[in-house]
Amino acid sequence: MSDAIPSVYGLILAGGSSTRMRRDKASLEYAGEPQLDRVFALARRHLPEVYVSVRADQTGDRLRAGRPLVVDAFDGGGPIVGIRSALALRPDVAWLVLACDLPFLSDEVLRHLLRERAPQGVATAYRSRYDGLPEPLCAIWEPGAAAPLASWQSAGRSCPRKFLVNHPVKLIEPLEARALDNVNTPEEYQEALAVLDHGAG
Repeated sequence: MSDAIPSVYGLILAGGSSTRMRRDKASLEYAGEPQLDRVFALARRHLPEVYVSVRADQTGDRLRAGRPLVVDAFDGGGPIVGIRSALALRPDVAWLVLACDLPFLSDEVLRHLLRERAPQGVATAYRSRYDGLPEPLCAIWEPGAAAPLASWQSAGRSCPRKFLVNHPVKLIEPLEARALDNVNTPEEYQEALAVLDHGAG
């Protein structure tokens, strides 16, 4: 049993402060549906269990409450804390980690990532179409990432992308041009709405 490949659960990162957006990014609506609901449903179609990563002060939030939650269990904040908290909560599973602000994400992008998974490394990630570096927030993080992530953060480092650059990761090429484009500002939100509306038409 020790050689069994761990199952993959989903983790939607929704604990950010959305400073640049000036409103909760998880609540942004596309086709009348909050972004968090959209990405949660997408992940749930491919994974047996999906959780939402939150700060302790968000557990009672209407949009997040009622879903399985992973509450930040470490100091520091940011995506690395959410990922570490999930790995600590269920150290026997891998986690497909998704940012909540990926409006162009598709079923095929997740299917491809799961097909290409390399469980012997610390993660499987898409290569950014912009700079060629790993995309840490649409990636499968393996149980073996827990200890090196703890060491990484204890050394004062918090960037999950830089962590992946410096550890054994399987990188796969982008499947769809815009799939991993995120939305951080009101202007980017309006652009995403326009693109999606045009595609729907």
